[in-house]
Formats: sequence, structure tokens, C-alpha cells
Amino acid sequence: MRFDILTLFPEMFSSYFNESILKRAQDESLLDIHLHDIRKFSKNKHKKVDDTPYGGGAGMLMTPQPLYDCIVSVKKKNKGPVIFMTPQGSKLTHTRARRFARTNDSLILLCGRYEGIDQRIRDLLVDYELSIGDYVLTGGELPAMVFADAVSRFIPGVLGDDDSAEEDSFSRRLGGRKEYPHYTKPAKFKGLEVPEVLRSGNHAKIEKWRKKHLK
Repeated sequence: MRFDILTLFPEMFSSYFNESILKRAQDESLLDIHLHDIRKFSKNKHKKVDDTPYGGGAGMLMTPQPLYDCIVSVKKKNKGPVIFMTPQGSKLTHTRARRFARTNDSLILLCGRYEGIDQRIRDLLVDYELSIGDYVLTGGELPAMVFADAVSRFIPGVLGDDDSAEEDSFSRRLGGRKEYPHYTKPAKFKGLEVPEVLRSGNHAKIEKWRKKHLK
């Protein structure tokens, strides 16, 4: 899976994508992540990328020219859909993340800043608008990380055990419900014990217990 991420702050992604599972997935060529600085596409002599909104109002908007040129440039190598991370978008869910992973081999993630982006970019080039929750952040970088992480879990080989993503909370296998409690050694900790059934070795009873404790 190839991710092209368009942002004003590409350095924000380095620490997250260069650790743990996502780092290993890139090393094994399961993920291919490219970061693009939108500011570099500005034709303004000061590399300005924002301006006041028509009609007035608080804040600034990202101007269309740098965004347009950046997206068009990226699309020369990535033919996947453009996804704009915005509070106004559809909610990112387990099902949507799985669908994006199953139906695409490349995706373009657009991170907004300020009060958002010029509507004409949304009309001309954006294919999907997604939100990670009913709240507002200072930019689309964190949502882009969340989206890339959620989608990557469904790419074969990324988790090591491909059944892991299919047995997570919200998965079809769990009926869309949240996972049961998990325990590991020691059997007793701070006066709390692991349920006896989980130590019994009786897989039928364990499965029944787990289904009963789905949330």
C-alpha cells in the first residue's frame, strides 16, 4: 500500500511512522509512505499558503494554488483517491478502514490547516472527506496518522498474524462489538486474579466466556 501525505508539516510524521509495526512494514515493503510539503508548491515569493476568507470571518484559509499543484504533481505517481481529513467528513470506522485497504493499493491523504481549505479544491480534486471524531484539531496531520494506521492493519503481513485485525473490536467476527477483557501472567496481581475459566484449558468454555464478555 502506498500513502502520499500532503501537509505543511511533514516532519510531524517522522517519529510515528519510523517506529514499531509501521516501521517494520515499510522495511518489508508492505507500506510505502511519501510525505509532501504543500508550501514548496506555492508560487508566492514568500511561499505563503493562506489568505483571508471571502465574506469575512475568523481565521485564515489555505489558498487553492499550492494545494492544486501539489495534488496534481502527486497524482502523476499515485492514481488513488484523494482523502481530505476534516471534521466535516464522514466518520472513520473499522468498516471504512477495512474497505479502503481492500479496494485500493494507493491513497492520497490531504491535511488541512487554519480554518480549512478553499472549497474549490474539494470540488475539483477531493474524492472522500473523513473525520476521526466530533471535535476540531489544529490540523489534519493527526487524523492522517490515525487513518494510515487503521488502514495499514488490514494489509496482509503488516500485523504478522493476519487474523489479528479480523478479531479486533468492531470486526465482523465479533459482530461489530468491542473485545472481551484480556489477561496475561501473573495469574494474581494486586489482589486481582485472572478468571479461572481462562486458565482451565477448556477452549469451548473460554470461547463462551469471551462471547459473553463482548461489549
